[in-house]
Amino acid sequence: MTRTTAARLVGHGQPLRVEEVDLAEPGPDEVVVTLAYAGVNPVDRYGALGGVATDGPVPRTLGTEGTGRVEGRAVLIRGHGLGTSRDGLWAGAAVVPEAALTDVPDGVDLPEAAAMGVAGLTAWRVVTEIGQVAASDRVLVLGSNGGVGSIAVSVAHRLGATVWGQTMDANNTEWLARRGADHVVVGGVEELSGATADFAPTVVIDPLGGAFTGASIEVLAPHGRLVIFGTSAGPTGELPLRSLYRKGLTVLGYGGLIEPDEVLAKALKEALGALADGRLEVPVEAVLPLAEVNDALSRMASRGARGKLVLDVSGA
Repeated sequence: MTRTTAARLVGHGQPLRVEEVDLAEPGPDEVVVTLAYAGVNPVDRYGALGGVATDGPVPRTLGTEGTGRVEGRAVLIRGHGLGTSRDGLWAGAAVVPEAALTDVPDGVDLPEAAAMGVAGLTAWRVVTEIGQVAASDRVLVLGSNGGVGSIAVSVAHRLGATVWGQTMDANNTEWLARRGADHVVVGGVEELSGATADFAPTVVIDPLGGAFTGASIEVLAPHGRLVIFGTSAGPTGELPLRSLYRKGLTVLGYGGLIEPDEVLAKALKEALGALADGRLEVPVEAVLPLAEVNDALSRMASRGARGKLVLDVSGA
């Protein structure tokens, strides 16, 4: 029986425990993947706290995306209940469905690819597929220093759009400019409302929710599109309904957790292709050892990281 080191959820709201575990024997249509890197995402933290996958097994290994090798083949692994309804990828090895594998294109580094299964895929879809961003658009990306936001800035920029980012920390300004932001708004709702009056974005990418969603509706240009896919600033908020209908705005929601795996697999191949040919950038803030998984979750919760945090599980 194969043994590996894994980051285990032993109780909701408790620190993860890094310990050795036995891997189950692979069943029909399953394979054992030797893992290299794994992404750290809000959904993993919510799973640890009991906010999602509340009926998932405990204890279990967390981690919903990662990269590794199967018989020398470089692969990205995601979906199919990994980390939620079954053991996930924060481990040195894992038993996964073959359908969860996507080949990593030549020239793509495994740490960057490890962030594509959730953040990269989300950014690609909300900009290109849901938001339908074109070169003629003026795009405002809220939370632009985050994992999804920073990638979304790069995608919109490479499409030729004019891109503004929003962040709460002025230290992120130059960093976001290197990602492709033409201008950066520093501050919250009040600063956003004043700074964007002349910009009048045609598209707002919103992972924040709360009061930011209503403010986005106020600053959007007529016939603009609001794409919301998260509520890290608050799950509820008041909406200016007169502005919404008088401007003829469109509000679009994206929830990756409800999408069929086959739909996500197709979009993931497209996103990986964009990463390979430079139409998408994954800024990795830090690669941390698996032993520091709880620190990684704390850094993400405090919004202290710029871009993506990735775990190195190759020695686990």
